[in-house]
Amino acid sequence: MPDEITEARERAEEAEHNPLILRVSVTMAVIAVLLSGVALLSHRAHTEEILKQSQASDRWSYMQAKNIRMHTYNLFADMLNLAPPAGANAEKLKSKAESYSKQAERYKDEVKEIQKEAEALEHERDEEQQRANRFDLGEVLLEAAVVLASLTMLTKKQFYWFLGMALALAGVAVAATGFLVHV
Repeated sequence: MPDEITEARERAEEAEHNPLILRVSVTMAVIAVLLSGVALLSHRAHTEEILKQSQASDRWSYMQAKNIRMHTYNLFADMLNLAPPAGANAEKLKSKAESYSKQAERYKDEVKEIQKEAEALEHERDEEQQRANRFDLGEVLLEAAVVLASLTMLTKKQFYWFLGMALALAGVAVAATGFLVHV
């Protein structure tokens, strides 16, 4: 424990003699805060992307079920129309075939509407994917910025600090473009 206290005092004294350490430390803290915010945005965008994909898949499945029903009603109507008319049942067969045809038409309209909904959800999913990709790239640039800024502490060369700040600005700019994504 005394060694740790001594080491902390030595670092504090060194920071007093080298103002670069203080500036780099503050810069790294700010970049770390920005990094955590961008990482949160990235995770939320990925979650939204997964939700939109799930919703689109549900709509496609629902459309498939309606499509199967439509084909089934068309099949029944065709079979009844091919059946030989049998006296008193002829009117019932014709009426039932018309009923099945109407049901099939109703499903045909519903299938088209559900398909539009599924395609809209896929479009929203694609938007979220692009947004998440921008946030991911911003996150990577901010992570690299923290690493480069920390190199300044080891090498005492300001070049790494400036490079880290440039990468941090690029990371924030790229992440900000995530809010502008519209496919």
